[in-house]
Amino acid sequence: MVTRRPIEITLVHTPGNHKVYGEFPQLSLGKMHDFVDIQKTLADLNAAVPDAEAVSNEPIELRVYSPNVPDLTLIDLPGYIQTPDAHQPDHLKPKIEEMCSNYIREPNIILAVCAANTDLANSPALQASARTDPMGLRTIGVLTKMDRVSPDHGVSLLQNTEYPLHLGYIGVVCTPPEPESKSVSAGALVQQGDDYFRHHLVYNQRDIQVGTSTLRLKLMNVLEQSMGKSLYSIVDAVQRELEEARYQFKVQYNDRRVTAESYVAETVDSLKHNFKHFAGHFGKPQVRHEVRSMLEQRVLDICAEHYWADRKIAELPKAIPEEDIYWLYKMNLASAALTKSGIGRSTTQRVVDVLMHTMERLVNTEPFTLHPTTRTQVMDFTSEVLRSRFLATSDQVENTIKPYKYEVEVTETEWTEGVRRSIALLEHELDMCEKMAAALRTTLGKKKLRSAINYVLETERRQEQEKHANESSARDAQEEMKDMSQREAEAWSSANVKPVYSPRLVEKAKEALFLRDRAMVLKYRIAALKSRQCKSVSNKEYCPEAFLNVIAEKLTYTAVMFIQVELLNEFFFQFPREVDDRLIYQMNRQQIQQFARENAAIAAHLSLQERKHKLEQVMEKLNYLVRRQADRQRQTTTE
Repeated sequence: MVTRRPIEITLVHTPGNHKVYGEFPQLSLGKMHDFVDIQKTLADLNAAVPDAEAVSNEPIELRVYSPNVPDLTLIDLPGYIQTPDAHQPDHLKPKIEEMCSNYIREPNIILAVCAANTDLANSPALQASARTDPMGLRTIGVLTKMDRVSPDHGVSLLQNTEYPLHLGYIGVVCTPPEPESKSVSAGALVQQGDDYFRHHLVYNQRDIQVGTSTLRLKLMNVLEQSMGKSLYSIVDAVQRELEEARYQFKVQYNDRRVTAESYVAETVDSLKHNFKHFAGHFGKPQVRHEVRSMLEQRVLDICAEHYWADRKIAELPKAIPEEDIYWLYKMNLASAALTKSGIGRSTTQRVVDVLMHTMERLVNTEPFTLHPTTRTQVMDFTSEVLRSRFLATSDQVENTIKPYKYEVEVTETEWTEGVRRSIALLEHELDMCEKMAAALRTTLGKKKLRSAINYVLETERRQEQEKHANESSARDAQEEMKDMSQREAEAWSSANVKPVYSPRLVEKAKEALFLRDRAMVLKYRIAALKSRQCKSVSNKEYCPEAFLNVIAEKLTYTAVMFIQVELLNEFFFQFPREVDDRLIYQMNRQQIQQFARENAAIAAHLSLQERKHKLEQVMEKLNYLVRRQADRQRQTTTE
């Protein structure tokens, strides 16, 4: 078998292009200008069908573009068989019949190809067409091998009397002029057929149709007539669809047009606008607040570690620093812990974190919530820009604060402000401690919490006594522990304290004790800062909180100055340009369309708009065809 798969040949008329080429859409082979290669490809695709199947229902799509062909689709089907041979499957005959019946249904035009030297009564093609087109209104009989019968017999077949068809019969000759040649052009075959029919004058009668050129004109006329009959119904259907599309477009979108490019531009402009608003409200005061908050928290941590946890803290107001080197050592140690803690990187990182958090907030709002890929892309190049400036900024900050690592000069005005800020900071810390303690009392209950605290205190006291007993002699320790156990038993029974508490309750009790001790220390230090002793900078050793706060303030102003220049200004300048470069200039047409259609509302708007536009184009072409049809009818009437 030559044809094993349906070959759908779509002829495309290209009046403005003189190039003739073919394409196989399924294979993505591109434009094929050599039709010998097209024939070879068709042969290979047919030969790929396994012998066990013989034929396949999967069609081969071929598009031929030429200015010399009409807009037409031809389908070449496997030929009917009567009986499969020994190498063909038994189901081949019904399979071919079913395949062909799917293609010859209405409204398709049927080309019933029959050999002229066979009995037309037994032609499977005519029998199949008679089943789907009993009146013969859609069937054209094509008689091949006209050179194998006598001219008189050929004329009798073409007269359409034995097996009449409404569209008649056309005779063709497809015998190559040189049978031994392997490659024959289509033009040579057409010329050979025309010469044969011209040589026999009997075929020159009025109602006799012969030749490939006649068949081509017949197909074009039949196609035009078929389209003309259904043209007005098509026009009505398209008109209804167009009116509905226009109505929906007006109701839903008020005739407002939108394009994928405009949506991308609007989305990017919204990001730039929000970024500009943020940049206008995030300057030195805001950066100073972030850096100061971080350094003040570090001051609290240093004071808690070096001063508040020291049992000698109560002796600080009465100490004489010139004689007691302990407190001078404490002061130098606390100052170094602040100035030599990597201020450059920590302050720069704090500002970078604020910027990243803000940018994340900007891209997590509509419409960027609908574009996850773009949101990730924005965060990536934001991080890239900030990372490119991080090291230079942190190194610059670290270099500028280097003098504070060795000596810090404080004026009286700076000291007064430092004391004021320290008092406010410690009062805020005290307020937080009291609120947390009150929350614990509310959650656990005062009585239960007090009992757990007593248990923790007694446990700590007993552990301290056991430790002390282990350092004494064994005998004295045993007697002491025995007496202590009796006293503890009496104490526990009198206080009615439960000997066992849950680990969670014990942790809460320890937390309450910590908050109580921290509140006591804070009250004590607030009182010290408000005392006359802390009025002068000369007594800075007695007021470490104020001195460290002054240092933190100096570090803040110095760090912010260079963070603003090296990091913020560069970021605010570079980010909008990165947005244009990454989100607009690098996007192609397909990416722009994909971006716009990620928004369901915009996708629906674009789909309806495109549907309306295509229907308008179709309607315009249909109106042109209606006018041509009317002109042709007038010409026919005149003739």
